[in-house]
Amino acid sequence: MSVYDVWAPTATTVRLHLDGEVLPLTAEPATGWWRAPADLDRGPGHRYGFLLDDGDTPLPDPRSRRQPDGVHGLSETFDPAAFAWTDEAWTGRQLGGAVIYELHLGTFTPEGTLDSAIEKLPHLVELGVDLVELLPVNGVNGRWNWGYDGVDWFTVTDNYGGPEAYQRFVDAAHAAGLGVVQDVVYNHLGPSGNYLPVFGPYLSSKHANTWGDNVNLDDDGAHEVREFILDNTAMWFTDYHVDALRLDAVHALRDDSPVHLLREMAERTAALSAHQRRPLTLIAESDMNDPRLITPRDGGGSGPDHRQGYGLDGQWSDDFHHALHVALTGETTGWYADFASLDSLAKVLTKGFFHDGTWSSFRETDHGFPIDVEHMPGWRLVVANQNHDQIGNRAIGDRLAASLDDGQLVIAAALTLASPFTPMLFQGEEWAASTPWQFFTSHPEPDLGEATAKGRIAEFAKLGWDESTVPDPQDPETYRRSKLDWSEVEQGRHALVLSAYRRLAALRRAEPDLTDPRLPRVSVEHDADARWLVLTRGSLRVAVNFAEQEARVAVPCTEVLFTSDDAVTAGESLLLPPHSVAIVR
Repeated sequence: MSVYDVWAPTATTVRLHLDGEVLPLTAEPATGWWRAPADLDRGPGHRYGFLLDDGDTPLPDPRSRRQPDGVHGLSETFDPAAFAWTDEAWTGRQLGGAVIYELHLGTFTPEGTLDSAIEKLPHLVELGVDLVELLPVNGVNGRWNWGYDGVDWFTVTDNYGGPEAYQRFVDAAHAAGLGVVQDVVYNHLGPSGNYLPVFGPYLSSKHANTWGDNVNLDDDGAHEVREFILDNTAMWFTDYHVDALRLDAVHALRDDSPVHLLREMAERTAALSAHQRRPLTLIAESDMNDPRLITPRDGGGSGPDHRQGYGLDGQWSDDFHHALHVALTGETTGWYADFASLDSLAKVLTKGFFHDGTWSSFRETDHGFPIDVEHMPGWRLVVANQNHDQIGNRAIGDRLAASLDDGQLVIAAALTLASPFTPMLFQGEEWAASTPWQFFTSHPEPDLGEATAKGRIAEFAKLGWDESTVPDPQDPETYRRSKLDWSEVEQGRHALVLSAYRRLAALRRAEPDLTDPRLPRVSVEHDADARWLVLTRGSLRVAVNFAEQEARVAVPCTEVLFTSDDAVTAGESLLLPPHSVAIVR
């Protein structure tokens, strides 16, 4: 297929605008594709677009690899094979046993680029990270954005340095022993620069959602749309050497096809993994608490059983975050209401989900399905005490460090890193960063920017948060405030918390019990009134005191492996100061 071929099944004519020259394309009526001459290949660095029907403005390529002038400009050819990779010896990183670190390139460093992020990789290695997860990097309209308004799924935005810089980043990460996870968004497109519907039925009203028409996975023309997505998935693994994809909001991928897109994606990824001889991982974000996503494809029966597994490698469990957040902060508004008791954290630590068919007051319905803990390894659930959503979707984007003391922050770290799940850290949490992580946009269209800001205020008002405190997403200061301040890393409380994170990550690597994925070997004792909890991981005990007063817990020990407070006293029992944690054998 030529780089200048395009799928436009409803167009009557398609012309190629290439370096100022206009060339006709040949229709292939049976498939809806328009083909360029077979010998038309001018190499990388050439600007082009498509003129459909009577249009006189060239539109960017749906499969564009680069948009140097933004999402409304011409596409530019890019040769991914031109990069001189040095990671031939890289054998990958599996999800089981790994620690993930989530970051947003624009705010991770002062410069906000892929190349500047390379300079911080030694920090992640010293921290004990295995996989670096990047928030979406696709083309968006505007200078800065979280990334979830992307419209050019095959591009790497020039805001971060473009596709060559992305290849440099992955190559450097592999050289440092770090795998790369790319966050991809297939469930919706951004509000500005989405030209896909002009080319063909990429969207369908059959399953409209909160973002409007749904991506067309099972309506007329769905075959080519599905291939568009599956080709994009393969692109990250082949052209950019990434190790895993985090699939955004897969509950919005509505698909009534005989084989769900996610299952097909998992099958193709597994085949590519076998060919490349390294782990290739798919991690779903879903709020459905549905273990079907991570049930192996050969473990869910045969035939049209709708509970048959999709075979993804992992999925997020927000219930872990909610239960731990409430135990630490006492907040019980909105979606936190059902997690008021410490019982919820005890359940999540042993069952994976809190809502596994139980009543959800926030949703006003029963929610979730139980996990088969006898057969499901714990590492398939990715958990965090903070992440971009759970911080950024608060009214002022405040981190736990803004309201908790050092002891409470170390409790959060210990339960995350010593849980039976795959822990994920969010940029800066490891040193109790003082900077917030706020919702920011830079929509050039004033109406869109105003609508976005009003929508945020209305959303937070429903949750009882003071709408007057909500920062304007369009204000450049909202973006600048969200940048990490690396000067504070080795100072005061920041250095103390960072030391605790490093020690906990090192302990996790040193102690097989802490990476043992067998959930039946996990147990919890707790006292919801006295507010202490003991998590058992094989021969180890993680003892936590959430209370404002000291607690004596009947946990005999022969060795203390970690404490957040020098005043912890061990022996026939543990004496835990307020807001403290100890890991003992």
